[in-house]
Amino acid sequence: MELKYARCAGLDVHKDTVVVCLRAEVDRRVTRTVRTFGTATRDLLELQQWLASEQVQNVAMEATGVYWKPVWHVLEAVCALVLANPAHIKNVPGRKTDVKDAEWIAELLAHGLIEASFVPPTPIQELRALTRDRRQFHREAAQHVQRVQKVLQDANIKIDSVISDVMGKSGRAFLDAIVAGESDPEKLADLADYRLRASRETIVEALRGLVTAGHRSALRRHLLMYDAIQVMIEDIDTEVAALLEPFRRQVELLDTIPGVDVTTAEVIIAEIGVDMSRFRTAGHLVSWAGLSPRNDQSAGKRRKIRIGKGGKWLKATLVQAAWSAVRTKDTHLRALYLRLKGKRGPKKAIVAVAAEMLRSAWYMLTRDEEYREPGEAPQCPAQQERAAKRLVIRLQKLGYNVELAKVA
Repeated sequence: MELKYARCAGLDVHKDTVVVCLRAEVDRRVTRTVRTFGTATRDLLELQQWLASEQVQNVAMEATGVYWKPVWHVLEAVCALVLANPAHIKNVPGRKTDVKDAEWIAELLAHGLIEASFVPPTPIQELRALTRDRRQFHREAAQHVQRVQKVLQDANIKIDSVISDVMGKSGRAFLDAIVAGESDPEKLADLADYRLRASRETIVEALRGLVTAGHRSALRRHLLMYDAIQVMIEDIDTEVAALLEPFRRQVELLDTIPGVDVTTAEVIIAEIGVDMSRFRTAGHLVSWAGLSPRNDQSAGKRRKIRIGKGGKWLKATLVQAAWSAVRTKDTHLRALYLRLKGKRGPKKAIVAVAAEMLRSAWYMLTRDEEYREPGEAPQCPAQQERAAKRLVIRLQKLGYNVELAKVA
């Protein structure tokens, strides 16, 4: 195999140790030096100095949880680092030790056989950590809302049947009054906002329950946790806005995609960055995000395929935005969903819409352009023939005889 790096190192990173294999080749003679370092900052600085003294410029390591990040931060100033997906560089079974893993990574790196994973620059990494924390806090807040609803059902309070948001203006007024000790449904109904569609009689009956001291105590705890989480989310929003100031133009561009709001645009920027040169084509970005089907073919047969497992944070955000986009009339995304829904089902169709949105984002960030609805592309004769054949089959199933004649 062709040699790419004569001197390089492979790192097998763990929680408390880093096994390093330094591979050097001179006149086709290979020497390997293996050392083990701790993961404390002092040990990692010692590793940095040792690699610098050995004139090692290229280093590869596996993405093992979060353990690789401190090593990366220390070494990125002096080395050209490559982060490898563990699933892509598995060694031969039966040869699994820390030393063998480090040697195998060094061997692959020396011959250029490691596909580097995407590691965004430090500002994007900080933004990514904030947006992911914000999503986690939103999930925790939703869990506390569900627990509030569970307590209300236990007390036979049916307010979630007459109002859409338990934590809205009217719902929160009811909950605060119940926690304060109010149990009269007539007085509780007086707190309802005038915009509620339910009648007063319905609201009164929904608020008539058997609330105990235990119910009030549980409601108070969940409301306090919910309010604390909302304060944290507001703090994160402030930090995200400050970090996104240099990328405000990119956020405004992504905001023009149907179904994408400012929060979704922030998540997209945090996950993929703004430099699209890291992804050779839009298809590479879609594949990296786990929104394209994998190839699984053997003996001429194509097996059942699924989309990739990667990019769970970006994938969840884009799918949620896709559901919003397909509700917007007279758009390419809605037409794409309706066209694929009958063939592939709603789930696969919405994933295709999410992939199309990400593909559009790649082009927009590459060209610095706003979103534009694609024009109606003229169909080639083969496409026209297939479309006509599909329509004839549908009419025949409905009991019609069809004769096709081309218009002059």
